[in-house]
Formats: sequence, C-alpha cells, structure tokens
Amino acid sequence: MCGIFGIYDHLEASNLAYLGLYALQHRGQESAGIVSSDNRQLHHYRQMGLVSEVFTKEILKRLSGKSAIGHVRYSTAGSSELKNAQPFVVDYYKGSLAIAHNGNLSNAPLIHTELESKGSIFQSNMDTEVIVHLIARSKEKSFLERTVHALKQVEGAYSVLILTEKEMIAARDPFGFRPLVLGQIKDAPVVASETCAFDLIGAKFLREIEPGEVLLINEDGIKSFRPFPHKPRHQCIFEFIYFARPDSFLFNRNVYEVRKAFGVQLAKESPAEVDMVVPIPDSGFPATVGFVAESKIPMELGMIRNHYVGRTFIEPEQQIRHFGVKIKLNPVKELLKGKRIITVDDSIVRATTSRKINKMFRNAGAKEVHVRISSPPITDPCFFGIDTPKRSELIASSHKIKEIQKFINASSLHYLSLEGLKKCMREDAESFCYACFTGDYPIPFQMDLE
Repeated sequence: MCGIFGIYDHLEASNLAYLGLYALQHRGQESAGIVSSDNRQLHHYRQMGLVSEVFTKEILKRLSGKSAIGHVRYSTAGSSELKNAQPFVVDYYKGSLAIAHNGNLSNAPLIHTELESKGSIFQSNMDTEVIVHLIARSKEKSFLERTVHALKQVEGAYSVLILTEKEMIAARDPFGFRPLVLGQIKDAPVVASETCAFDLIGAKFLREIEPGEVLLINEDGIKSFRPFPHKPRHQCIFEFIYFARPDSFLFNRNVYEVRKAFGVQLAKESPAEVDMVVPIPDSGFPATVGFVAESKIPMELGMIRNHYVGRTFIEPEQQIRHFGVKIKLNPVKELLKGKRIITVDDSIVRATTSRKINKMFRNAGAKEVHVRISSPPITDPCFFGIDTPKRSELIASSHKIKEIQKFINASSLHYLSLEGLKKCMREDAESFCYACFTGDYPIPFQMDLE
C-alpha cells in the first residue's frame, strides 16, 4: 500500500517526482520522500506527512540532478516513524544507492535474523532494508547483477525502484502482485505504481512492467532482463477493489470500468425493493454507477463527504459519539427520512465503520438500510503489501453474513460472490490473487500466519 515514482535524465527530475507522488498520495499518507542524483552523489529528503506538507520549493531545489525516485508510505511492515520512511538511502563500498519499495517480503524476518547473526546492523525495521543488505553483500560485479542476486533471495511482493549515482533499476516480482508501469516524458523514462502519475505530468504511458522483469535504465537507454524462473501471475485483486485511483489503467484494465462491472454484477446477485441507492463516499461511487445502471433504481447522494479533513484535527473535550466518522461523512436527513435505501461500498474489514454509518442513516430517518458490498467477504490477512489486520480482527473470518448483518444493524447484507468477481475479470480471472477471500496463499509461509 505504497506508491513509487522514478524518472531518469530530465532537467526537472525532482519537481516531476514531487508531482508524481502527489498523484499517488492515495497509496500512502504517512510519509513521503525523494532521492535525486546529479551523476556524482545522491541528495535526499524524507519526512512524515503528506507530499504537499513535506516538500517546499526550497527543499526541491536542494534535490538537484536529472534523475530521481520517490515514495509515499502506508506502513504494512515496520512501525510508523521517520526511520522507516522511504526511499531508503545507504553508502557502501561500491558507492551510494537508494531504494523505494511497494510490497511485503514474506521471508524478510528470516533473512533479517540470518544477516544480523553475521554482523549486519539494521537502521530500520522495514523489510525493504533486507534488499539493501543483500545488494551490499553481493560479490557480483555490476549493479544490475548485484540487484538480481539480491532479489533472487527474497520472496513475496515487490515493485521496486533502485537509484545509484548513474543508473536506475525498476523491478517487479515474478508473481506480479503489485503494479508498476513504464512511461515517457519527452525522451526521459518514467516509472510509477499507477498511470494517474503520468497523466498529471503529461507523460505518455508505454506499457506495464511485466512480472519478473528487471529494467536497467542508464545513459544507454532502457534494457529489459528476465532473470527469474517463470511463475503464474498473482496480481492483487484489491488494487481494483480499493487501492488504485479510478482513473488509472493497470493490469491492462481501466480501474473505473472494472469497479463499475462489480456494481453491475452485484445488482444481478442481490436485488431489493427500495426507493434509492446511496453510494458510500468516495469508495462506493464507481460500483454504485454500475449497480444503478443494472437495477434501474435511482441514485441519490444521501451521504456527503467532507473533503477537507486533515490527518489531524482537534477533538472536542466532551465526547461526541462516532466523532471520527462524523467529521468525514454526514447524511442528508431531508432526503433519507422515511425512505428504504441500499448503500453500496467496496469492502467491510472490521465492520465498525459500517456499523457507525448505518446508525447515522437510521438516525437521519431511513426506514430500511440494505447494505451491498462490491467484493467478497475478507476472511484472511494479506502478506503481500496490504494493511489488513490480524485474522481475528477481520469480522468475516469468524462471523456468518447474518451475524455481520446484525452487528452493523442492516436490513439486509449481500457481498459480491467470488464467482461474480471472477466473472467481471473475464479471461484474466486466474491471473489474480484472491488470498484475502480464500486463504489460499500463492507463496507458502515460514511464519505464524496470525
């Protein structure tokens, strides 16, 4: 659940990296960082906070050079503190390197323990730092060979950008869990987690970086390598359900169109006699469009979102019930009074937010609140870069749908079926990872899953 961006050989590398990260802000709001190269040394700045808060014109001026990589972080491995912000920068006997990583390495704890026993000293508790140590310890000759040697030792999900004084590497794990796309602005190559970053800076989308592909980008251009054994694709289905921006094109599909298709299928599977369909902002909008088109029930914006909620706000001393949800969302009472409504959202994790939202609808006078979810029940945690909690905290792991319906105080509750979800993915259905719905993990784990 992080966003990465890289650009090579452009006079405004750092400024464009800033804009690219701005477009990828939805993938992580915890910390932001940029590392640039002027061909002689790396310059870096990273800080906790949003991209617009972290970087000023003065800071971007200090990040000189024609190449840069950047990262926005949502912590999935490693605690939320500055030492875990990326890109991660180190100096070692071959020079300097910086790394920006999206994903989770499932065997990182084992490698970490092994390296520490051999004398390695870690500066963070991020799984990403394991890759840095493996590169630094490699006896291979070139930067590319050392990187490949390191990546062959790790397992799990990674889309990475690695920058040295003169070269950049972009790599995606053989399963292709997390997205990575290649573009171009004038003659400068750009790499990002999603195509929406290209749209903002006016870059042309060239193609997806393939699973298991490693790109070496330097003054000779772009060279593609396939150093890993072939694996079946297991792209993250949750990119389409929640993470990616609706205007992005990834895994060879437009995100908005896929979410809309989820809504169409959901309406086919779970009709109801109601007066209106209400999307839960903003995550429920695309699926609602599809649901309404199929069901012919009118859509109303019965819940309004405050778009100006910062990461921090002053809570009143006297407790207001459900304050955290109320500051973001507010029902339109006049619209809802005495009405039977269907609400559409993308997922239920712990169900505490759904419960609060339904209470707000009922307090606003809604007669019936039927809940429709455009994904199957999340029963298992993810170990490939999504911040899903422990299995015990996932309500669908231990409760039947009727029990969840009662807990969230819904008149009815229906999820999109797994078969329906796969139907929407058409001929590509088997190239996705559904482990969060099935517990069928593509990679066997050498650790306690809880």
